[in-house]
Amino acid sequence: MSLVTEVRSQVISKYRVHKTDTGSPEVQVAILSQRIAQLTEHFKSHQKDHSSRLGLLTMVAKRRRLLKYLKNSSPERYKALISSLGIRR
Repeated sequence: MSLVTEVRSQVISKYRVHKTDTGSPEVQVAILSQRIAQLTEHFKSHQKDHSSRLGLLTMVAKRRRLLKYLKNSSPERYKALISSLGIRR
């Protein structure tokens, strides 16, 4: 259930901070948001897939921690990221 390489590279190029960036909090949150959206669609047809649901909850918790870190370290980057991703916070 991982992201396709081309979709992942598009997300990285859109949210990166500098040219060779692949691990900044913005990129990590954007990738997690894509995977969360993908799993949410998966659960519409596979309601009883509890092992994947556990993975989804883990991803949501990790995204929340990254957003909390970004909010504390750089509030302006945090606000720009949540507005571009459409995350309610």
